[in-house]
Amino acid sequence: MPSTLPEGEKAPADGVLPAQAAAGAAERGFGLYAHIPFCAVRCGYCDFNTYTAKELGGGASQAAYAGTAVAEVEFAAAALRASGVPERKLQTVFFGGGTPTLLPAADLAAMLKAAVAHWGIAEGAEVTTEANPDSVTPESLQELAAAGFTRVSFGMQSAVPHVLRVLDRTHQPERVPQAVAWARAAGLQVSLDLIYGTPGESAADWQVSLETALACEPDHVSAYALIIESGTKLAAQIRRGEVPGIDDDDHAEKYATADRLLGEAGFTWYEVSNWARTPADECRHNLAYWRGDDWWGIGPGAHSHVGGVRWWNVKHPIAYAQRLRDGLSPAAGREILDASTRELERVMLAARLAVGIPIASLADGGKRAVAGLIARELIQPAAAFAGQLALTLKGRLLADAVVRELLP
Repeated sequence: MPSTLPEGEKAPADGVLPAQAAAGAAERGFGLYAHIPFCAVRCGYCDFNTYTAKELGGGASQAAYAGTAVAEVEFAAAALRASGVPERKLQTVFFGGGTPTLLPAADLAAMLKAAVAHWGIAEGAEVTTEANPDSVTPESLQELAAAGFTRVSFGMQSAVPHVLRVLDRTHQPERVPQAVAWARAAGLQVSLDLIYGTPGESAADWQVSLETALACEPDHVSAYALIIESGTKLAAQIRRGEVPGIDDDDHAEKYATADRLLGEAGFTWYEVSNWARTPADECRHNLAYWRGDDWWGIGPGAHSHVGGVRWWNVKHPIAYAQRLRDGLSPAAGREILDASTRELERVMLAARLAVGIPIASLADGGKRAVAGLIARELIQPAAAFAGQLALTLKGRLLADAVVRELLP
């Protein structure tokens, strides 16, 4: 969740959505995202809306946060009813951040309990929390599982100490397999998040990280190229020449290494940056984003989407807490997506999925681009001849360029 909010129209104080939000809602999935904006330290590469405990107080403190988030759950349920959106059970819940597990497990459980009380939860629903390896204990993971959490996504990032130091990560490499074992003992599914392309990371370093992650036998692996965001500590270090910059060719080679090693270990890519051991292990919450389903985002800076209406909360936790105390929507702004914007986003997101896009659903310009994309080995010929546009490995490396050719 980048810290800079988009521009848009003013959101109404009562949170009521326009009529289009309710249209067809019964056929769309519904999920909840809960943003926990706290971190033990701020990582040098991070541009997310996060704060350390010392930066906040009052109603925005860690101790008070669960109660404030529950207040938004209650506000959200009332706003959706007032908007005529039909009642739907939660199919996915995702606690992200920040580091959600800096809060006591009981606080996360209370937030989940409030959401389930208002919306209910579908049988077999996926309930995930992100966590740092050093922010959990066997007891906290057991408590989360007992509360209804089904999955934990650990921010491993690397298994190499000097890479972790550049990223300002606080855990030691040996903590990762320990935390995974604790999660397994609690009955939780496990995902590991990795970052490649850190300044100073060699090809051998990256291979060590992948092999270490695979040795933990996770259900799911995410691997993201490091992006240097302006205004971050790492951007300043690169600008001053204290650490080397990043290189696109290096990123491409490391992505190919990840795809090869994960594939050899039995993982299958289902989205450009995500691999799962089986289809059942895919992150259903993120798939809901990529497929354009509905979700309400709880927390400062959190984004929501219902039926082509998108809105985002005020960024600062103190302002967020005050608006909820005043009985007002915490939304800072919103936009109502027109047909062309919704189509752009559909193509942009669906193209990143292994299942791809029905070629018949593309605009005429996108259909005409298919032959050239096949010739340049960016999409799979057999899939295209069967009517589906699906990326090759080379196409995944150039996914943004492929999408540009598919759009009007």
